[in-house]
Amino acid sequence: MHRPAALCGTIRNRGLEGIPPESVRLHTCWGSWLGPHTGDIPLRDVVEIVLQVNANELSTEASNPQHEPDWRVWEQVKLPPGKVLMPGVVGHFSDFIEAPELIADRLVRYARLVGRENIVAGTDCGLRRVGHPEIAWAKFRAMVEGARLATKQLWG
Repeated sequence: MHRPAALCGTIRNRGLEGIPPESVRLHTCWGSWLGPHTGDIPLRDVVEIVLQVNANELSTEASNPQHEPDWRVWEQVKLPPGKVLMPGVVGHFSDFIEAPELIADRLVRYARLVGRENIVAGTDCGLRRVGHPEIAWAKFRAMVEGARLATKQLWG
């Protein structure tokens, strides 16, 4: 008999049959409703399911205050070969523009746990909720600069 986590991964993979894993990016999302998100399921409780999905790239929320500490999951869980982690290093729910240094810190922290070649900068969900397109573009520019800073730290 399948455990629930194994069954969830099996069902998701059935829907992905015939699609090469390198063409699949899985986004783990806790929703964008107005609220404190204090009841979100911790990443550590679903990471087994996430890793079973035939997707090479795994996108997670990593900058919202409830999920920023989720980087610690990767201290205990090994990212399988061939998988790439895309933590959200800019938030989707605020008009605050993250400092490039903060973005670099987030990327370096993850890279030290999963390998510098296994990390890509991402956003927490889409940026439609930030209010104005100029805010979204400013977040993207900060993300680019933060990735440049992280690259210098990680690759020299």
